[in-house]
Amino acid sequence: MFYQSVFSTLLLLGLLGSLTAQTTIQGTVTDPAGVPLTGANLLLLPGDQGAASDADGQFSIPNVAAGNYTLRVSYVGYETLRRPLQIADGQGEVSLQLTLEPRAFTAEELTVRATRAGATTPMAFLNVDEEDIEPVNLAQDLPFLLRWTPSVVSTSDAGAGVGYTGIRIRGTDPTRINVTVNGIPINDAESQGVFWVNMPDFASSASDIQIQRGVGTSTNGAGAFGATININTTELRPEAYATLNGSVGSFNTQWANVEFGSGLLNGKFTLDGRLSSITSDGFIDRASSDLSSYYLSAAYLGESSSLRFVTFSGRERTYQAWYGVPKDFLEVDSLRTFNPSGTEKEGEPYENEVDNYGQDHYQLIYNNQISRNWSFNTALHYTRGAGYFEQYKAGESLADYGLMPVDLVDTVITQTDLIRRLWLDNDFYGGVYSLNYISDDNRLDATLGGGYHHYFGDHFGEVIWAEFASNSEKDFQYYQNDATKTDFNIYAKFNYELLDGLHAYLDLQYRRVGYEFLGFDRQGNNVDRTETLDFFNPKAGLFYLINNRSEAFASFAVANREPNRNDFVESTADSRPDPERLYDTEIGYEYRWDRAAIHLTGYYMLYRDQLVLNGEVNDVGAFTRVNVDRSYRLGLEVAGGAQLADGLRLDGNFTLSRNRIASYTEFVDVYDENFTYLGQEAFTYEETDLSFSPDVIAAGGLSYETLRLKDKTDLIFTLQTKYVGQQYIDNTSDENNTLDAYTFSDFRINFNWRPGFLRELSLKLLVQNVFDARYETNAWSYRYQFDGSPALDQGFFPQAGRNFLVGLSVGL
Repeated sequence: MFYQSVFSTLLLLGLLGSLTAQTTIQGTVTDPAGVPLTGANLLLLPGDQGAASDADGQFSIPNVAAGNYTLRVSYVGYETLRRPLQIADGQGEVSLQLTLEPRAFTAEELTVRATRAGATTPMAFLNVDEEDIEPVNLAQDLPFLLRWTPSVVSTSDAGAGVGYTGIRIRGTDPTRINVTVNGIPINDAESQGVFWVNMPDFASSASDIQIQRGVGTSTNGAGAFGATININTTELRPEAYATLNGSVGSFNTQWANVEFGSGLLNGKFTLDGRLSSITSDGFIDRASSDLSSYYLSAAYLGESSSLRFVTFSGRERTYQAWYGVPKDFLEVDSLRTFNPSGTEKEGEPYENEVDNYGQDHYQLIYNNQISRNWSFNTALHYTRGAGYFEQYKAGESLADYGLMPVDLVDTVITQTDLIRRLWLDNDFYGGVYSLNYISDDNRLDATLGGGYHHYFGDHFGEVIWAEFASNSEKDFQYYQNDATKTDFNIYAKFNYELLDGLHAYLDLQYRRVGYEFLGFDRQGNNVDRTETLDFFNPKAGLFYLINNRSEAFASFAVANREPNRNDFVESTADSRPDPERLYDTEIGYEYRWDRAAIHLTGYYMLYRDQLVLNGEVNDVGAFTRVNVDRSYRLGLEVAGGAQLADGLRLDGNFTLSRNRIASYTEFVDVYDENFTYLGQEAFTYEETDLSFSPDVIAAGGLSYETLRLKDKTDLIFTLQTKYVGQQYIDNTSDENNTLDAYTFSDFRINFNWRPGFLRELSLKLLVQNVFDARYETNAWSYRYQFDGSPALDQGFFPQAGRNFLVGLSVGL
């Protein structure tokens, strides 16, 4: 199976030395005074051939096929240059002298650059542009659109990429991945995860995305403990536009949206927006989704400053499929989609076992290019969220809900069937800022930034119906737990060119987290608790532009991260876990051949006090995570691409890793033959595998572009394959508790037509899992002892077999 999944990568490596030469575009990039610009980015459009200028400002783009192109040249602090080029057959060599003009400001760049990695930042990162997103966007959540990028594993509760989805990077779970939109934190302040279902169709508003693997740069919000995803939506679109998008497909999936923009009005105003609706039944039974969202951005652009207001919102109503499918059902077609949610109700499952939540985001962003050297960015934000999970529960104890027994004539009722709603009503607000300085000679790039954020969460539960209502009233509230969290950080970043092509990077961050919540005292009573944590997160590294074909970097970073809500609330001060710490060492190298490139990154991520579930019950009777002294991820990432022939391109990436806990003790519940609880038994494991951390992840893609008629028409065929190695569901390395390795392939056709009466007309066909593989991407397990023998309950999340989506986009 493995050879099928990494075929593209092996073919890439075998072809690197066999590519034929064509026209070479070469030259220099300077400022108006003739000073060479080192690290300027050059890209040929259409396509992705490009280069970076060296220490003398020189560049070379070899083996360019005949055709009409636009050469895009960009450099921080300068206006982007676009030069049309016409390359004839056998032209040989084209020499260019390119001069970039200093620019007053670029609003979208100032918005996000403080938390972004630049061309000479010594870390592993990938930029995903709008041109990469648009061909694959057919209403699926961002984790599915990003699943072909290095070290990524994506999952879908409903099995088809709509509804609840998740993403892991290098095995790092979603609660440890920092996510920002326009530099503003998106992670939930308490769980620290990102619920993409609350942001349906957000990919349609993203102008670019940067994925940083490892600790990354200092950013705002939850601690980046393995990866960062920075999303930018503020790109200036100077021309008016309107686009209608829609798709239909398997499982009754339907997507419709309209995107619009005013262009630049009077050279000062812009308005951009989107309205979206997505519905799907899902592959899993009773895993339907009904999603809606909007995005609106209005900006005023002055001569050296800009003010932008951004608001976006998401509404989701999803039937819950988070219990998974029992293992015994997976091999039976009629049972493979079984969803046990709602089955506590006798007869038909409870039809309203749904998650019903809405979230509104508001951002006010101000940028000011103070001078050629200085720029300032600040933003205020507010997020309002409210919603509930509704659930039918059978045989619940009245006492657990604070209700009195019901005394009938001949019996006393102590249990009842009921319907409950678990509510979350929250507010999140704050501000971020960054002050940037670039020296006259461009050797020093320095940023001072930070932010302050305040979160208030109201958690409460309601009983909206009960068979025996006892002394309750309508919408009886049986618990309430408020929490307040503050998050302050300040950071300073320096990137200095020590010698020609050699850059030193230093990034220092201080972060303080304060949390007030209802917890337990030593006697097990509920009391108000307060925790304050202080973190220092330093990062340093070197980047070396060896020549115009190769570059290398090395870095070391430290990251700290606080426990989440459950770790605080369901413990006392004696049993509460400590914060986690990560020491991240990264070494990278990139080489560019005439028509190919390869990038290698080696990493060693050493965790101290990483938090894991071990089954132990703490002093208040709760299963909470515990610190393990030492664990690590050691890996090698390889990514590359090659232009095999005119229109034919091969891309691939793979990750080889070792992910271990040095020593791990598991506690399992013990029951007798009557299921009477007897206590717990401990088992210790040495050098055991970290859960959900495959040793091998590989992806490859082969695309062929044809029917190119004077930039008016193109037809692209793409076949992509993904391989994910075996994963352990818990931390015991138990071969009976695994997700099997799997391989799947997607086939895509994109047809783009640009007639005179339309800006663009695009047809998309996506056939997912084209070879109809059976596989599961996520699972849970509960290990215990029953009547003296080990027992294991499991739930798996199977993904859909062969399915399709077909879409149409009309650009006006």
